[in-house]
Amino acid sequence: MIQRRTLVAAATAVALMAAAPAFAQFAERTIKFTNGVNEDHPVGLGVKKMQEVLAARTGGKMKIVAFWGGAAGGDLPATQALRAGTQEMVCTSSSPLVGIVKELGVFDLPFLFNNEKEADAVLDGPAGEYFNKKLEAAGLVNLAYWENGFRNLTNSKRPVAKVEDLEGIKVRVMQNNIFLDSFKTLGTNAVPMAFGEIFTALETRTIDGQENPFVTIETSKFSEVQKYLSVTRHAYTPFLVLYSKKLWDQLKPEEQAVLREAAVEGQKVERAANRALNEKSLASLKKTMTVNEVSPAEQKRMLDKVKPVYDKNVPAIGPEAVNVVMDALKKARGG
Repeated sequence: MIQRRTLVAAATAVALMAAAPAFAQFAERTIKFTNGVNEDHPVGLGVKKMQEVLAARTGGKMKIVAFWGGAAGGDLPATQALRAGTQEMVCTSSSPLVGIVKELGVFDLPFLFNNEKEADAVLDGPAGEYFNKKLEAAGLVNLAYWENGFRNLTNSKRPVAKVEDLEGIKVRVMQNNIFLDSFKTLGTNAVPMAFGEIFTALETRTIDGQENPFVTIETSKFSEVQKYLSVTRHAYTPFLVLYSKKLWDQLKPEEQAVLREAAVEGQKVERAANRALNEKSLASLKKTMTVNEVSPAEQKRMLDKVKPVYDKNVPAIGPEAVNVVMDALKKARGG
């Protein structure tokens, strides 16, 4: 028995000695990671996976400490802190970044993607790399594209099955020019409004409707003050996992590689969780709301109607960026 213990102890010591050089290239680092969503969002599972990968690959030397629900400030101030080199990481959707990298406005264009498979093909391919280079020039390193998801319309007036049904509905939209243009062009009375004001505005009938992913619609309890949910899938928004370029350049190549690996592993978990949760939220919303799907033919009619939004905004976004995405989409669709 004593001999066996001695052998086990010796084997453990050898293993530790072998492991020590493997982790020698990693410095002790505590990485601050901020996000505007709550920890129970799928992003929370993605971050947890990143933490697990870093713990395993660096022997616990590199750690992510996450701040949720805007506890450490909003996404845009956090992103500016990354550019200044005073914070390491943020996960943010693309929309708030348009003021920093105008080309990201392409993801605000309506009816750009038909499904998640197309979005993945574009974001994880050369088109995604194109935007990564633009971000890097602005002082931001994008480690991976995660998912916020498709947005859908709710309202208290009627089901929206065709473009004519949108006429005159008073819809809250994000404080974003492309969203504002899109909904005005579709015939709605579009009202820019902060997210925190939506529920009360719906409850008091100051507005008739709003648009968000299924998970947000459910968790924000909009179904309590909205009767109709129309599956329009009119916009898809990615999340970006960003690292400060100034601080990134201070990392060893091995540290950079393990952070990229962790973000990609986190991406797989976050996307899968987001898609599963969206399906679950839709099933739940169907119990209390009147839900209708907008057919592909009617989506095409809506896209045709918002062509002027493309014509108006493409020069500001940059024709090159739009062409990069359109070419990638054509390839993804087998064209």
